[in-house]
Amino acid sequence: MKVSDGEAAHEFGALNTLLLVVVLGLCILSAYLIRQNKIYILPESTAAILVGIIVGGMARLYYPSKDELDFLSFNTEMFYFLLLPPIIFEAGYTMKKKHFFRNLGSIVLFAVGGTLMSTFIVGYLTYAAGYWGLINIDISNPMEPLLFGALISAVDTVATLSIMGSADLKCDPLLYSLVFGESILNDAVSIVLFRTFLQEYSRNEVYTVYTLPTTLASFFVISLGSLSVGALIGLSCSFIYKHSRIRDYPKFEISLLFLFAYGSYAFAEAIDLSGVMALFFNGLILSHYNYFNLSPTSQIAAEYIFSSMATLSEFSMFLYMGMGVFTGRFQGWDPLFVVLAVIFCLVARMFNTFPFSFLANLWRKRKITGGMQVVMWFAGLRGAIAFALSQSMPGPSKDVYTSTTLMVVLITTLVCGGLTEPLLGRMNVKVKQGVEIGMETPAVPALSSDEDTSLNSFCYTAPPPPFTPQIDRRYMRPLFGGSMYASREREPGYPHVSRSSRANTRDNSRGLPQPHNVELAGKWASSSGAGGTGGGGGGGVTSLSVRSPNHGRAVAAAD
Repeated sequence: MKVSDGEAAHEFGALNTLLLVVVLGLCILSAYLIRQNKIYILPESTAAILVGIIVGGMARLYYPSKDELDFLSFNTEMFYFLLLPPIIFEAGYTMKKKHFFRNLGSIVLFAVGGTLMSTFIVGYLTYAAGYWGLINIDISNPMEPLLFGALISAVDTVATLSIMGSADLKCDPLLYSLVFGESILNDAVSIVLFRTFLQEYSRNEVYTVYTLPTTLASFFVISLGSLSVGALIGLSCSFIYKHSRIRDYPKFEISLLFLFAYGSYAFAEAIDLSGVMALFFNGLILSHYNYFNLSPTSQIAAEYIFSSMATLSEFSMFLYMGMGVFTGRFQGWDPLFVVLAVIFCLVARMFNTFPFSFLANLWRKRKITGGMQVVMWFAGLRGAIAFALSQSMPGPSKDVYTSTTLMVVLITTLVCGGLTEPLLGRMNVKVKQGVEIGMETPAVPALSSDEDTSLNSFCYTAPPPPFTPQIDRRYMRPLFGGSMYASREREPGYPHVSRSSRANTRDNSRGLPQPHNVELAGKWASSSGAGGTGGGGGGGVTSLSVRSPNHGRAVAAAD
């Protein structure tokens, strides 16, 4: 029986979709085994890349048809509009805002000044290597090496999150917030620089020192515009949720939240702004205001859903990059260029890290230690954003630049990623047990009953700039949502306490916020005279149920 072209295409799509589902399942199982057995030398991202290399190699060996290789190849548009948004939004929605905004000055210094420094160092070293005949690239237009310097300077958020964000590594919160925050803003800087250089390349202009102010002005305009788009869409979403009863319909609630988040990314990209930056700040605004407008069911469900989507997107990205080794069909490979590019990246990262750390320490109260600087230099991982930008490289040397970028991504992720955990221990930048670790599964420290819970306390959810705590409490929260007691366990990424439990564990006579953990709940219950319904302390504590998407278990404490 003859099969029609439509049926054959449908069967081809079904079989390859099944292949991707099975392979993604293997990646997730590999990640589970890595965490269960604490195999730190093999990060989850590395495992996904290795699985991708195996799958791509088998496809190239046993079924090297054009359709098959196209299906398994890295697609730039799919990356930008399908895989990247969930990761960026989940990072902004669940991050610890206190660490990010406390170190914002240092983060901007590394992300802007450091990325500019790295771009020109890699660009001019690459041009020099081509000029001396060490590598086979076109040097007729110096903008090509600068384009390569801009794209290879993108320190990938995904790689950083997947390796340093693990709670098992016990990474110092300051170190993680610096690396993570830099990688978020660094992506926007690299994309803006790449687009600026690409425009000048198309006009056949030479980039000079006099063009630098224009590039910086373009970056600040795009950054401010992107931030404004993300913040305004986030505030619009919060206003609608605050002044409606959509919380009575959880499925509509979560669906609309997803559309607002994705819309901020798409809108920013449509008007030539940075979707990454817009979506990140959209997540910050929604977690600060709209999270408290959600129903208890949606607070937990949304966090699980966004986390799961981000996880699948991360594994898909690394998987496609691994398969790209055999499915890329590059016309040019230059092993010496790969080696030199890795060396150039390390040198540029060194000038990115140590001088700017010295400048940042001039005003910082808590200094960036030498050990942290070494880890920041070593952890400058390249990832999918650099590889995606390389797909847009112009000129006759495009394949050489693209293949070199892919190999740099693989080397930095496989080698640097695998050695991150031993380096953390050697540099003495791990935190002790019971101290906040990373941003993924934080350990909430116990509070004594007399600790401050005012706006200056660490438990207060600091508003995003430019809002001061007073403006935030007096004007923003009544209009857009939020809690006057926005304590840390109510933020996304922290254990969730049900409203009924919060009501039972609050001392109504003093208006104190709920306890932060089970141990403290017992202390407050005993000090308040809890133990019966008629006690003078204002209500007894019968049980406290703590649920966390990151822990996946319930803890009960009884009087």
